[in-house]
Amino acid sequence: MKYVDEYRDHTIAQILAQEIRRTVTGPCVIMEVCGGQTHSIVKYGLDYLLPPEVELVHGPGCPVCVTSLEMIDKAHRIAERSDVIFCSFGDMLRVPGSQVDLLIVKSRGADIRIVYSPLECLKIARANPAKQVVFFGIGFETTAPANAMAVWQAKQHGIRNFSLLVSHVLVPPVMTAILQSPANRVRAFLGPGHVCAVMGYREYEPISARYKVPIVITGFEPADLLEGILKTVRQLEVGGAEVENQYSRVITRDGNRGAQKLINSVFEVCDRKWRGVGSIPKSGYKLRFEFRDHDAERIFHVEEIDTEESSLCISGQVLKGVTKPRECPAFGKECTPEHPLGATMVSSEGACAAYYSYRRQDVGQRVHL
Repeated sequence: MKYVDEYRDHTIAQILAQEIRRTVTGPCVIMEVCGGQTHSIVKYGLDYLLPPEVELVHGPGCPVCVTSLEMIDKAHRIAERSDVIFCSFGDMLRVPGSQVDLLIVKSRGADIRIVYSPLECLKIARANPAKQVVFFGIGFETTAPANAMAVWQAKQHGIRNFSLLVSHVLVPPVMTAILQSPANRVRAFLGPGHVCAVMGYREYEPISARYKVPIVITGFEPADLLEGILKTVRQLEVGGAEVENQYSRVITRDGNRGAQKLINSVFEVCDRKWRGVGSIPKSGYKLRFEFRDHDAERIFHVEEIDTEESSLCISGQVLKGVTKPRECPAFGKECTPEHPLGATMVSSEGACAAYYSYRRQDVGQRVHL
């Protein structure tokens, strides 16, 4: 496909990999932040092209995976109500809560619907005035504009039976938390292209400067990622610590100002729990006070809820880049996509799901380019 195949060209990939091998002189650990990047790396075997000095570790960039167990259980409690139509993107339906997932809740009679945009929920709300329509608003900054628009339109048009269960998380605070961890080994980041398409990359510059780490904003195709790794290695070799934009065909430093204005008019920053990671200060969004009538947590009184994670699941260590999925004793055994213990085995961006799809059986040095 034109404009896609060129970023998957085998010759270009080999040239970039050779340049990485020629450039690197010492060990370096690089974390790709985004789950979409993880899937491309594993699917195309890009890590097999790299020299042993370069280690890629997978970060907490899968929005489904980091949605807290507490928030999943809150979603279940709301969805179980007979007066609620609960709407969500499809990948959230199989994420395990403390007991079951949303698909099982649906099988028990709950009205749970898959939608492809939160704006669909406004139509559902108009068509069902006797029901409360709730949308599960998860994701990083990438999905925040659409969720903000749904709430803004609901308020403007007086759609009082629509609300948002908000579980938005923000990338820069979790990067900072990783760098501050005593167990941290990460020396550089491949930054999240989709997030930066909305937010730009200004807010990553203080992180790079304070912690002396290169951050290269990178796309999702093999050539994008290998070029991002090369730029990162070049900085590490000379002691650089700057933010670079590999994904310049999509990303600007300022991002989408209109989308940012909409986000800031509807949401404000708050502390947020991350599944497997813990609570991170100022790492999420919540609805502003003036939109409180569309806040599902307030409407349904689910502010406090007790949760219990699986004792077998180590997805938190995977999300922090401490371990790889295959190092988990339950991987491919007790934990599979059909019977997941954690969200990283469910989501299309989860590291465990990527390894299950492409690395369940070690294929040596096979490259899929």
